[in-house]
Amino acid sequence: MTVGQVFQLAGAEVVLRPSGALWLSAARTLVVADLHFEKGSAYAARGQLLPPYDTGETLDRLTREIDALSAETVVMLGDTLHDMGAVERVAPSERDRINALANRLRLIWICGNHDPDGAGDLGGETAATHETEGLILRHDPSPEPMMGEVAGHLHPCARLHGRAGVVRRRCFVSDGRRMILPAFGAYTGGLNLRDSAFDGLFAAPPVAFLLGQKITPVAYARLSPDR
Repeated sequence: MTVGQVFQLAGAEVVLRPSGALWLSAARTLVVADLHFEKGSAYAARGQLLPPYDTGETLDRLTREIDALSAETVVMLGDTLHDMGAVERVAPSERDRINALANRLRLIWICGNHDPDGAGDLGGETAATHETEGLILRHDPSPEPMMGEVAGHLHPCARLHGRAGVVRRRCFVSDGRRMILPAFGAYTGGLNLRDSAFDGLFAAPPVAFLLGQKITPVAYARLSPDR
């Protein structure tokens, strides 16, 4: 049995995984957003030192998802690289791992604002969008409600007051018509779903699906802004 929250998105059955990946079982396709490979090395170049292991850790998590689901296609929804210089900063061992994935399955790099040229020479295909199962996969959400769109870019997080106090977690966001995925990368932060950047994106108040050991759906009205 596939672990996660089964959900009907614009007529397609999808599974929201606790990892933050989206699984399209009928197409054997795994979708992830905003991996930001080499964010650590980009920060280090500016004097803000972070442990230089983010690319490896993110690849570990991605590979576990691929293996668990026997995925045949992986679509990465842009900002897979933190910047285009990251192509040169990826360690040889991690470059080999990415190339091995590209040789093993269909690996599709959607262009993002951080990586407008896509994969560089890391292997796989580069595209502006990808369509499957009646869904259109892209990086940046369209500015108005869009049926069947799956996007990333905004790194959604939800803040909830519960019995144990305040919880703030990455989340999927959907109204059943479109969906925005959480950032999958190890060093990626999150934007509160109550931020104005989300205004007008959904035709109805969306549900936040908080990541954890299991997916927890929370109504938009229960969420609070960051203060």
